[in-house]
Amino acid sequence: MADDFCFFSKESIIKPPKASPMMLRMVVLIFAMVCGVYICSIGLKQIGVHTTGRIVSVHVVEKPCEATDIEPSEKPYVHFPKPKTFSRAECACNPVRNFAILSTQRSGSGWFETLLNSHINISSNGEIFSVKVRKSNVSTILDTLDKLYNLDFFTSASKNECTAAVGLKWMLNQGLMQNHEQIVDYFKTRGVSAIFLFRRNLLRRMISMLANSYDQSAKLVNGTHKSHVHSPKEAEMLASYKPTINTTLLIRNLKQVDNMAIKAVQYFNSTRHIILFYEDIIKNQTILNDVQDFLKVPKRDLHSRQVKIHKGTLSSQVENWVDVEKTLKGTPYESFLHADYKI
Repeated sequence: MADDFCFFSKESIIKPPKASPMMLRMVVLIFAMVCGVYICSIGLKQIGVHTTGRIVSVHVVEKPCEATDIEPSEKPYVHFPKPKTFSRAECACNPVRNFAILSTQRSGSGWFETLLNSHINISSNGEIFSVKVRKSNVSTILDTLDKLYNLDFFTSASKNECTAAVGLKWMLNQGLMQNHEQIVDYFKTRGVSAIFLFRRNLLRRMISMLANSYDQSAKLVNGTHKSHVHSPKEAEMLASYKPTINTTLLIRNLKQVDNMAIKAVQYFNSTRHIILFYEDIIKNQTILNDVQDFLKVPKRDLHSRQVKIHKGTLSSQVENWVDVEKTLKGTPYESFLHADYKI
């Protein structure tokens, strides 16, 4: 039995044939190729995901504009608006400066603004706050300013894409003085520069105010009220009216306007500002170069089509001149009686 068992063990077991070395190499090679293809496909997918992500991020994230070649002290006043209503296109990274002309009625601000708007890069958008609803409270005032300085406030003066300086003409009695604290904070935060424009001779201003008020009802020029004119003939028609000044209230009114201008400068003294006088610009228009330097725009020859209405001596422009002269003599306002410039 032992011999049988041994026979069974040795002879009856069928041994598998030895595999060919070449075949084994082929199997290993094929296996390696399959693994390589699989690994490469996984890697390509991951690279594709990252690549797609990078492409999307390039389109979504815009490169911010930079204020190059600008002194550090000037950078708070340089802005790159992104209007909601139009695209600045190739001018998107052209810096814009914000300004406001702060003045009083009949102080030459209308004429001064036309001079600024004759510059190709300056947009001064008029008396925005002459509209009552815009100055009803400080919130509406600031919202309107936001729209203006974002280049989304459209007027005939808007230069849009390539504006380099944008602003408005703001009378002191149009919500400015009543809300001066919030507006000063806004000017500082938004980098708004103030251009004060006053009139030295407040008597001349009063005469202009009275004549303009009269024309609102009289409409001397072809039945149309004109605050500003563009021809000598129209100016002569408006100047033909000689107002009678209430001498009882004269000094009080002059002092009130004077004090309001002084307070305005005090309120906004901490902001970046420049103080101008109408008479100085009339006599020396090179001052306009200083204004362009202040706004950091290229210097240009500025011009206006407006024609001055009241010319010559004051005695020829007031009906009760003798009474006015008596009232102002010996007072701080006596100098207003004399001619302060010639046209």
